[in-house]
Amino acid sequence: MNCIIFSGGTLNPARSRAWNRRLDTLLKTADLIIAADSGAGHLHKIGYLPHIIIGDLDSIDTHTLAFFKKKGVRVCSHPSRKNQTDTELCMSCALEQGADQITFLAATGTRLDHTLANILLLAKLADTGISARVLDAHNELFLVKDRLELTGTPGDLISLIPVSQRVEGVTIQGVGYPLSNHTLVMGSTLGISNYFTQKKAVITICSGMLIVARSMD
Repeated sequence: MNCIIFSGGTLNPARSRAWNRRLDTLLKTADLIIAADSGAGHLHKIGYLPHIIIGDLDSIDTHTLAFFKKKGVRVCSHPSRKNQTDTELCMSCALEQGADQITFLAATGTRLDHTLANILLLAKLADTGISARVLDAHNELFLVKDRLELTGTPGDLISLIPVSQRVEGVTIQGVGYPLSNHTLVMGSTLGISNYFTQKKAVITICSGMLIVARSMD
């Protein structure tokens, strides 16, 4: 099951026609669309209905909420004093519904605390074997604990960022600066701003955890 989770960050739907087309394709092919509180506002603006709205409902516009309720959208309200963000609650719901692919949209923005927390939700999903990513108009982010294959165009930027103390056995092929069985340590910028030289880049690691970031800029 392919699930899209809309958070309340930046969506940039008008950034480019290419982004609008990609967003439209993502939503049309999704089996489940979940909005985290004010994330429903993004869907309202671009003309899509979520299947579920989840959160403490402290930031969603009242008119947007009323519109979706009238359309029969399921709303799961939670107390404001809770131990999970609205986005994490959406992720838990997606897993309960049987999602095996999850894309987080509008999960990045000016609130860096939420941006970092949303990106690191990928670590929980990596432990379950769920295919997951954080996607915005500028970047596509993955968290890797073993292996990742990405397709792209020669010249596309790709970066490896260690988020464990050490990442052992890092190998990356199909790029301008390949690595073979390398060790990256947290805080190293060695993996930043690599680039595709082929249509496919393959990253493997033996232990640790990497964020793989593909830039669309």
